[in-house]
Amino acid sequence: MSAYCLATYRSFDEKADFHKKAQGIAVGLTVGSWTELPEAQKASMEKHLGKVVSVDVHEPAAGESLSGRYADITIAYPDVNFSRDIPALLVTVFGKLSMDGKIKLIDLKFSTDFLAGFPGPKFGLQGVRDLLGVHDRPLLMSIFKSVVGYELPALREQFYLQAAGGVDLIKDDEILFENPLTPMEKRIAVCLEAAEQASKETGQKLLYAVNLTGPTSQLAARAKRAISEGANALLFNVLAYGFDVLHELSTDPAINVPIMAHPAMAGATYPSPHYGIAASVLLGKLMRIAGADLVLFPSPYGSVVMPKEENLAIKQVLLTQDLRNDYSYQAEADASLKLATSFPVPSAGIHPGIVPLILRDFGTDVIVNAGGGIHGHPMGTIAGGHAFRQAIDATLQGVHLRDYAQTHPELKAAIDTWGIKE
Repeated sequence: MSAYCLATYRSFDEKADFHKKAQGIAVGLTVGSWTELPEAQKASMEKHLGKVVSVDVHEPAAGESLSGRYADITIAYPDVNFSRDIPALLVTVFGKLSMDGKIKLIDLKFSTDFLAGFPGPKFGLQGVRDLLGVHDRPLLMSIFKSVVGYELPALREQFYLQAAGGVDLIKDDEILFENPLTPMEKRIAVCLEAAEQASKETGQKLLYAVNLTGPTSQLAARAKRAISEGANALLFNVLAYGFDVLHELSTDPAINVPIMAHPAMAGATYPSPHYGIAASVLLGKLMRIAGADLVLFPSPYGSVVMPKEENLAIKQVLLTQDLRNDYSYQAEADASLKLATSFPVPSAGIHPGIVPLILRDFGTDVIVNAGGGIHGHPMGTIAGGHAFRQAIDATLQGVHLRDYAQTHPELKAAIDTWGIKE
């Protein structure tokens, strides 16, 4: 019995016969033509033919513009048509089709056979918690600010202040590339020195995600060199390099630290309702199967806003959803084939007054990612970290932030500065 991967598209067209269009996609992206083939050849080509699974047409209501007419079309693509790698799958299901008018890839479901080639996150959510020894609360992460053009002493000081504020993770800025002022090996050395200093004061463990950059052919070697220097996590701009590069890094036995996926370039792909790839696929499913242990994406609360429903769809596929398809053509699923979950990291414009919303929508299995909300605190960076930890503690205890702030000056100063988002 053949194995299939399923792709679902949202196609907009004022006049199209969507059932005919679906059939054209199923044939055109697989065998190329069907009705013209001799019957004898059809028998041998059948296993390569795409199949229309469903066509759900949404007609505009009376008085509404026909420009809103669309259909959700699901096509099953035989695994035999493509090699077991993400680039091959994406080119098959959306390469040429992505240029065919208003059409967006809104979902992907994978066959058991395809997923068998992807072990997923090496650490995942639970593994990251185990490394930090924190299992009963959301994690707190901070990021460097103003790092380009700064020398090592300034970088070390900024790292120490963040760590002393009680954060669990610190990541490089995604635009911090290899440079003479803060080369990777020296950056790791001074930051880990600062981490050890802060740990003696806070009693906490800390992960430092070093930005992995350089020519693609050198990334694995650079990752191993970073780890040999003491790096305990990596930041990676996945969409600039490609999902397959992430997969290669995450499956390398010698790269034995968590990998944090940054969403840089994602805005060129997911925001349009008519074109591109849905955020839950781009920043959710594909990141997870490629091996991202932690996945950053724009939050629905801060400065780079993603619609809340898209955020929760990413959360769903990172944390709970079985990524296999249940299509009737699919062979019996292997119940043991389960991927570790990835830590969701809603980001951008987060301040302590937003923490209750994050925990309401994401629960405790989330990383609160703070930048300016820590560094811009009126009492300083250390106080900024304390304010976030206090906001997390208050929310977990069911205490309103304003009430908790009465006995916690760092949180009060944060609320006075940024307010509380209800």
